[in-house]
Amino acid sequence: MGKKISRRQFHKTAAASLAAVTVARASRVSSKSIRLGAPVFDTFDDPVDWAKAHRDLGYGGAYCPVKFNDPPELKQAYVKAAKDANLIIGEVGAWSNPLSRDEDERKAAFQKNIEGLALADEIGANCCVNIAGSRGESWAGPHKDNLSGETFEMIVEIVRHIIDEVQPTRTFYTLEAMPFTIPETPERYLELIKAVNRQHFACHLDPTNMVNSPYTFYDNTSLIRNAFQTLAPYIKSCHAKDLIMRDVSVVQIEEVIPGTGSFDYVTFLKECSKLPGDVTLMIEHLKTATEYKQASDFIRSVGSAQGIRFI
Repeated sequence: MGKKISRRQFHKTAAASLAAVTVARASRVSSKSIRLGAPVFDTFDDPVDWAKAHRDLGYGGAYCPVKFNDPPELKQAYVKAAKDANLIIGEVGAWSNPLSRDEDERKAAFQKNIEGLALADEIGANCCVNIAGSRGESWAGPHKDNLSGETFEMIVEIVRHIIDEVQPTRTFYTLEAMPFTIPETPERYLELIKAVNRQHFACHLDPTNMVNSPYTFYDNTSLIRNAFQTLAPYIKSCHAKDLIMRDVSVVQIEEVIPGTGSFDYVTFLKECSKLPGDVTLMIEHLKTATEYKQASDFIRSVGSAQGIRFI
């Protein structure tokens, strides 16, 4: 028979066990993390200096620093510098209009996306990202045909063509949602993923671009939750922005610096922190280093209050 312990010893042991459980639970909460990234407003001759500049600003994610036609040794030098600094290249931008009615513009867009995806695969970036495009005169603008069934089928074929041409093994081709271009909702994005039916087609999530009415503006919390619930297994990178609605006679929603609008960053960051792998959260569209610092300081303060750490 084991040695009996006193009531006092029992309570002391139980209290210690409870404290250990509490610490373990707190550790699990604090282990939630986000790789925040943004442009760095300097020019670099040395990839090591480029990586260090990101780390000095507290960024664990970066935009692609090289071009498709850069020498292979330069690309690999950036890859090594990023790896050594625990820095993830989140995305290669292939911004263009594969839906253009102009044949030359359309062909150039195809080539740019093929090269962008090939580059992303070569350097091991999380994804190559573009928008689906527009059937209007502006490459990213609204048009009456953008949300049609015909356009949906065109996008399916375009995405298949790009992926099949490159046949990536380490990265993913993604489309960023736009308010007036497919995929404009989480449900439509999932429908598109299933229709394309390619393993290396995934999701680049910018939920602010899905805010296209007073309903989604004022209840963006529900939009955010729905977007992550619907698309989480496919998300490879995210964008961080904010929105305001102007007090004018027609609906006018505009981008602003994160923290100065009405976007629910508590919910957004909580959902981002749950994503598996090294998904990046990239701040974009700001004008100066000061604005990017303001945005990143805000995002970190909101995340830290929720027990989220930034890698």
